[in-house]
Amino acid sequence: MILFLKNLLFTLLVPGTVAFYLPVWVASWSGGRLGGPLTLNRAVALVPILAGAATYFWCLYWFVRDGRATPFPLDPPKVLVVHGPYRYVRNPMYVGVCIALVGWWLWFQRVDLLWLPAIYFAIVALFVNLYEEPTLRRLFGAQYDRYRATVGAWIPGRPWSGD
Repeated sequence: MILFLKNLLFTLLVPGTVAFYLPVWVASWSGGRLGGPLTLNRAVALVPILAGAATYFWCLYWFVRDGRATPFPLDPPKVLVVHGPYRYVRNPMYVGVCIALVGWWLWFQRVDLLWLPAIYFAIVALFVNLYEEPTLRRLFGAQYDRYRATVGAWIPGRPWSGD
């Protein structure tokens, strides 16, 4: 139950803020509204928004199941998570959030939202390179090195087949 509550809190505070509250708030600066009719453009925008959310929750499931932890950096996984979407890409949670941000840009059709996925990706790439990968290398050693050599960081590709 504690693990569930920690993941719920993290999800609401971090990806919830980045992938929902922030784009809605930024769009509101220039008159963008969340409500209104479901136009064809908005229906198309729902595809990446929902795909990004589904990717995040699919990752969260495996993170809890295999890693027995939260995505919060101060609560790292107990084992290296290499199943589910992690089998195909090393950073699927970040990719899912970025896809959702592109969806919000399509939803609101606001140029001022176009910078959100780019800035998000730049910050996340720095975090991954400067903190996350060195930490995973320290925690999981050779297993992480083999995983990193096989599975791409951002673009799904060759699946992980080792342990």
